[in-house]
Amino acid sequence: MEILYLMILCSVSLAAIFLGLFIYAIKKGQFDDDESPAVRMLIDSNEVQHAEGEELKNNEEKIK
Repeated sequence: MEILYLMILCSVSLAAIFLGLFIYAIKKGQFDDDESPAVRMLIDSNEVQHAEGEELKNNEEKIK
């Protein structure tokens, strides 16, 4: 029965450590923006500007 108390104490302690590390990572901004930096390096800036220009032309043609 004593081992059960020891195992519960260890598991609660480990959970508290992980919770503390998770809160620390949130406060340091680890999870602020997790998608755009990875996607940004894959997109060529010239292609984005070119695509935006075409989109503006298409919108102007629809308005006329």
